Amino acid sequence: MRLEQLQAFLAIAESGSFQAAARKCGVTQSTISRQIQALEEDVGLELFHRTSQAKLTLAGERLLPRARKICQEWQSATQEIGDLLAGKQPELCVAAIHSLCAYYLPPVLQKFCHEYPEVQLRVTSLGSDRALKVLKDGLVDLAIVMNNRFLTAGKEMVVEVLYDEPIEVLTATNHPLAQYESIPWSELVRYPQVVFKDGYGMQRLVQDRFERLEAHLQAALEVNTLDAFRGVVRQGELVALLPSSALVEARNDPTLAVRTLASNTNSSASDNSSFTRRVVMVTTHDRLQIPPIKHFWQLVKDNVPPQAESVLCSAS
Repeated sequence: MRLEQLQAFLAIAESGSFQAAARKCGVTQSTISRQIQALEEDVGLELFHRTSQAKLTLAGERLLPRARKICQEWQSATQEIGDLLAGKQPELCVAAIHSLCAYYLPPVLQKFCHEYPEVQLRVTSLGSDRALKVLKDGLVDLAIVMNNRFLTAGKEMVVEVLYDEPIEVLTATNHPLAQYESIPWSELVRYPQVVFKDGYGMQRLVQDRFERLEAHLQAALEVNTLDAFRGVVRQGELVALLPSSALVEARNDPTLAVRTLASNTNSSASDNSSFTRRVVMVTTHDRLQIPPIKHFWQLVKDNVPPQAESVLCSAS
């Protein structure tokens, strides 16, 4: 059974003749006849009485409402897909890491809302691993996260590198580590830390670095917001390793100190590399064909790296 056969069946039922149905469908009468014959072979019964006027048989009467429903559903589906390709998308859902939502994305969001006022923009702040999972599950259209090559390696994924940024140390101003301009790793590993909860890319990045140094990470507390990090570290006992973009407000807080990390001269060359994280934007190939998503993608590409540089410069 094919869609055009059902459409021919409906055209005959509504017009009352094969000839009128052929004109309505834009095909020859013989084509209409072949389509109905094939449909009757599929259902096993005749659908029309072949008289001067094509009248439905009992089987035809039973098929009619269902044929209408199938064709209406197909018309609705093609209309929705056509609207999608035309950019008539009701909403665009984005998952992004906290620092992006707080500092780099707002100008992009404002531009997008101005240029696509009919699209409702939904932005959710999530950890990188969680954001990539909801993207794969189809719950969001795009994710801006810390790179995780194990979660972005699928053939359907499109990954755009946005920027790399250094990881720095957040301490209270009265903490012993605050005396350093650049904190040695040998000193940092001696102190307990507040870290991101499980499922955040930063937790995995920090844990991996400590393992490479063959050092024990004293994770005394897990939190998941930048406000919580500042509040806990401000108490004076715990320190935190955070990316530069997450430390914008901390740099202007007199109770907090932000320090760079010194090279670890006692480790191997591979462990002596700079400690950074890579931020990427991820979506799927099919989503990138939809105009609003493609436009948002381009806005982020065009604005987030310059925004990052200007914010960090103004905060230093």
